Amino acid sequence: MKRVRYTKFTGDLASEIDLEDLLKALSDFLLDSGYYDPFTRFRDLDHTLDDLREALRRVLEHGDFLDESMRRKIEQMAAENNLDEFIDKLMERMQQENYISSPMQPERTRMSDVSGQVGQPHEPSRFSARFEVTDKSLDFLGYKTLRDLLGSLGKSNFGRHDTRHWATGIESSGASQHYEFGDTLNLDAPATLKSAISREGLGLPLNLEYEDLHVHQCEYQSSCATVVLLDCSHSMILYGEDRFTPAKRVAMALSHLIRTQYPGDSLSLVLFHDSAEEMPISHLARVKVGPWHTNTREGLRLAQRVLARQSKDMKQIVMITDGKPSALTLPDGRIYKNPYGLDPLVVSETLEEVSRCKRANVMINTFMLASDFGLVQFVHTVSRMCRGKAYFTTPDTLGQYLLMDYMQGKSRTIH
Repeated sequence: MKRVRYTKFTGDLASEIDLEDLLKALSDFLLDSGYYDPFTRFRDLDHTLDDLREALRRVLEHGDFLDESMRRKIEQMAAENNLDEFIDKLMERMQQENYISSPMQPERTRMSDVSGQVGQPHEPSRFSARFEVTDKSLDFLGYKTLRDLLGSLGKSNFGRHDTRHWATGIESSGASQHYEFGDTLNLDAPATLKSAISREGLGLPLNLEYEDLHVHQCEYQSSCATVVLLDCSHSMILYGEDRFTPAKRVAMALSHLIRTQYPGDSLSLVLFHDSAEEMPISHLARVKVGPWHTNTREGLRLAQRVLARQSKDMKQIVMITDGKPSALTLPDGRIYKNPYGLDPLVVSETLEEVSRCKRANVMINTFMLASDFGLVQFVHTVSRMCRGKAYFTTPDTLGQYLLMDYMQGKSRTIH
């Protein structure tokens, strides 16, 4: 008879690392927006497998997410020159568990083989394979951002977009009403029986008529289509501050919030610069700013086309920007640019597009990351025209304002 012998699984150190904690430690590296920060530990790295290996080395050596026991084991491996093999196992595990994807498996490259000296950093290979951040990683980072943002707000009342209308549904929250054709048959049995008894008297058999049927009322909950209009012009990383990475984090957090708490809603992403383009949320991690101007009108035009495809009760544009409109797409397709001051032509055409949003019942909520007087007046004009709201905020408080606006502001839009 064949026997099977079981032994205790001891595993290895790479299987003991919590990949979610590791991913959070790598978040600044994975969500790089092109901003050069001399104080970050990932300032000289790109999205290649060699650079990922180096980023892992740096977070492991720093060890701020490790407990004391794990930190001592890492230090011992580094002293014995075994850290490279451990990092390769971590990378393989990240690929196996679908946190990153790459067209080729990571090849082990020891520091001593490249530089000739153990412990000396090496330059990434010219032909090093690149990797992509998967949807699973983006979903986790969005969840972490959402939890951090809502945790800083204290207690938050998660729910749906409540309105002043009544409807029939499963969750009852009001008095019963007579059943009408098309209502959800969430029968109010006591009210139905009471109606039949009051009509025929107490006796058996009890005949129920159509007019005896009563159903529970519940609050009508609306659905919302949202387009995040994200400025990715070069000014988002100028002036010694990274404004684009926090905006990316907030967009991911908003995506997670909508998918888990507002399943009837939709979220789209539009980037605007010299022109505008629709971008899937899943590609947000690898989006970077560029040497571009700010074509706000083209972004609004594309956002309206995206919203026109949605059949929702409410439609809104959430615009995150830090600069003035400085570009315009001319009828012949050429891009007119004027980065100096508020150009009257650019401003007038942009406000005309805002008027079209108003006529289409699209509300614009603007989150401004600048406080120049001229820009403040421009944003106030946009908000007044579309009955939207203007928030003058910073990268640190952007997420709190945006999420609270999304969760609480919709109840005031349908009456």
